[in-house]
Amino acid sequence: MLRLAIPNGSLEEGTFRLFEQASLPIKRKGARDYRLSIDDPRIEEVFPLRPREVAEYISEGEFDLGITGFDWIVETKANVKEVLDLQFSRGGFRKVKIVLATDKSNPVSDVNDISVEDKVATEYPNITQNYFSTIGKGRIKKRVSFGATEIKVPRLAKYLVDVTETGETLRQNSKKILATIMESSTKLIVNPESWKDEKKRREIEEVKSLIAGALNARDKILIKMNVPADSVEVVVNYLPTMRAPTVSQLAKRNADSQDWFALESVVEASCLNVIIPNLKRLGAVDILEINISKMIP
Repeated sequence: MLRLAIPNGSLEEGTFRLFEQASLPIKRKGARDYRLSIDDPRIEEVFPLRPREVAEYISEGEFDLGITGFDWIVETKANVKEVLDLQFSRGGFRKVKIVLATDKSNPVSDVNDISVEDKVATEYPNITQNYFSTIGKGRIKKRVSFGATEIKVPRLAKYLVDVTETGETLRQNSKKILATIMESSTKLIVNPESWKDEKKRREIEEVKSLIAGALNARDKILIKMNVPADSVEVVVNYLPTMRAPTVSQLAKRNADSQDWFALESVVEASCLNVIIPNLKRLGAVDILEINISKMIP
C-alpha cells in the first residue's frame, strides 16, 4: 500500500479537485482537520505537508509518492522521480515563473549591473545562488524569506527572487521583473526505491492512470448525434476526433424508412460553438453534449 504526501497551502485546492475528478476523493472531517484519507485499497496514508517538505520527505523515503512544484524539487535537490505533469499551479492551469525582481525606484534594469553586496530576499536560496553563479556573480547575500517576499524590497533587501503566475502581485507592490530564472508546474513524484518495488510500482501506475485520465478529460466533451445515411461521410470528414468517430446504424422503424446512423466523438469544449452549427448544417440532428470525468488512453 502507498503512503501519499499532498501539499497544503496554495496547491491544496487544485490537488483536492484533481483527486476528486480522478475518483480518488480526499476526505477530511473538518476544514482544520489534518487527518486525511482516501477510500482506496492502494492508499494507506494521506499526509499534508508544505510543498517544499513533500519533495524532501519523499526523497528520504517517508512517503512513496506525492505532489509538489518542480521549483521545490530543484530547490531542495530532492532525489525523486517525476512521473506526471499535473498541469496546474497556484492559481490555475498555467505554469508559474521564478523571477528576479526589484523595486521600480531602483534604476538597475540589467542583471549584470547588480552588485554582489546587495541583499536578495527569497524563499529559494539554492535556486537564487545557482542563478547568480550562472551569470558570473559568484556568492551573493541572501535573506531567506518565509512569505510575502515582495514587501521586503526595498526595506530589507534590494532584490527578490520569488514565484509569480501573472506578475500582478509584483506590479501592485511597485516591483519590476529583471529576469525569469525558471518555469515551474506541479508534478506527481515518487520515491526511487518505491518505484523499484514491483507491487508499489504497479499501484503507483494505477493511481497515475486515474489522475492522467482526469487531466485528459479536462476541456473535453463527448458529442453524440444522429445523421442520415447520405450525410454520414461529410459529417465524419468534418468532425474533429481523437482517432475516428464511432459510427453505428440505427434500427429501422419500417422497410421504407431512411437509413440513419448514430455518431459520437470527443471534441474540445472550446470548439463547440463552431462545431454544433456546422454539424446541423451538414445534416446532423438530435445532438447531445456529455461531460467526461476521465479519458484514459
